[in-house]
Amino acid sequence: MSKNGEVKERMLFKGPKVVVIGGGTGLSILLRGLKQYTANITAIVTVADDGGGSGRLREDLGMLPPGDIKSCILALANMEPTMEKLLQYRFSEGILKGQSFGNLFIAAMNEIHGSFEMAIKEASNVLAVTGKVLPMTLEDVTLYAELENGCTIKGESEIPLKNKELASRIKRVYMEPKASYPLIEAVESIKEADAIVLGPGSLYTSIVPNLLVNNIVDTIYESKAPKVYITNVMTQPGETDGYTVLDHVKGILQHSREDFLDYVIANVEWIPRETLVKYTSDGSEPVDLGPEDERILNSKGIKLVKENLIDIKKDYIRHDSIRLSELLIKIAKREAL
Repeated sequence: MSKNGEVKERMLFKGPKVVVIGGGTGLSILLRGLKQYTANITAIVTVADDGGGSGRLREDLGMLPPGDIKSCILALANMEPTMEKLLQYRFSEGILKGQSFGNLFIAAMNEIHGSFEMAIKEASNVLAVTGKVLPMTLEDVTLYAELENGCTIKGESEIPLKNKELASRIKRVYMEPKASYPLIEAVESIKEADAIVLGPGSLYTSIVPNLLVNNIVDTIYESKAPKVYITNVMTQPGETDGYTVLDHVKGILQHSREDFLDYVIANVEWIPRETLVKYTSDGSEPVDLGPEDERILNSKGIKLVKENLIDIKKDYIRHDSIRLSELLIKIAKREAL
């Protein structure tokens, strides 16, 4: 390693301790940016997903779903591009069609070590992960959504699909079994954190499930670290249709407590019309600030951070992970925004 490389590595290991909670694409994108600023990252990741390749492994092997965890491990890994391509590779034919090699890698580790927790640790060691990736719980949990029209939907992957048909807002989500507990390591990381970040990610199927684990809301609340929620850039059909920034925040507070958050980070950058077309045709639209959102958030003691946060790659709208990470590091260091 060059001298500059050694200096940068030392600086990263002296960086603030940031705990990021969620799942899905949004979380892994943020982690790729965050590891440029600190090596002290703990990602606490949902294991409530039951669709796609992860869902099949969950059903076939009786293991926890590896998909979101795999994405976070890859985001924080330090490896050759060929190795990343291999782990991202998704089979297109045969009985493995739709399955990713990375999921199979974690499944094999799970079989070898006889423990999902150990499988994640060993996979992280093999791939030289910056920081830690932890499942939200080791319980085999199922997510349910109770809708405002009185219907209940079972299963993380079914919630947006069925609710799109029913066209009702989600009243609340809950998990079975109710007796699910966080990992001791996750609790310790939260207690030691300089900043605790929720999102970005699907509100009811990636972020809130982590808050349903026993005692986790109290553990986060009692931490002295600032609590930050990053709202999505776009609404999600069947999940957050028509939601403003404030609606997203209400979803978090409803499943935690009214004085849970210190900061909310929201995008205010204009998105090109030609990029939006693909999203609006699916029923997705930008998450806007309502006329009273900022005033109401301030009245709750929540500081709203408005920033240009759009990164468009191959017509996909994502958060700008570098700009977002800079904001989070400032918050963790208690610097003025």
